[in-house]
Amino acid sequence: MRMRSYTLHLPADARPGESVELDRAVLVRDGYSWPAFAFTVLWFLFHRLWIAALVVLVGLVALAAAGFVLGLPTGAGLIVSLLAAWLIGLEASSLRRWTLARRGWPARDAVIAATPEEAEARALNRWLEASPTTPRAPFPSGPSRRSEPVIGLFPAQEGAR
Repeated sequence: MRMRSYTLHLPADARPGESVELDRAVLVRDGYSWPAFAFTVLWFLFHRLWIAALVVLVGLVALAAAGFVLGLPTGAGLIVSLLAAWLIGLEASSLRRWTLARRGWPARDAVIAATPEEAEARALNRWLEASPTTPRAPFPSGPSRRSEPVIGLFPAQEGAR
């Protein structure tokens, strides 16, 4: 069974260990969104992302108009439209997380699970078991911080300074 990662979004004033806002919790699956690829604007409307739906609709219409003005063959226009839909599928979950955070619903936790139901159970159990006085970081902290400068992906070498 394939494991996927999910982010838990709650209002900014929600406190760990309290169940007050849990009925409104939102889980967002990380990764490619096939429904966003297939239904583009309708997917954004379904998730109440009104401005993003309008931007995507205008972008797709502009893309089609540009193809028509440039005289692209039908096959080329279809490929360009499919590539645009593919990009939308790649970025849909990230845009949804960004919009939730902008509306005051930041990512409060991240869980890995095989199904959305399992992810919901894990995230809510972790939220309820958390102590309100010691909030946990929502994501792993990663490698330790280095005092030396980092260029690109790798630390600077002694001889390179």
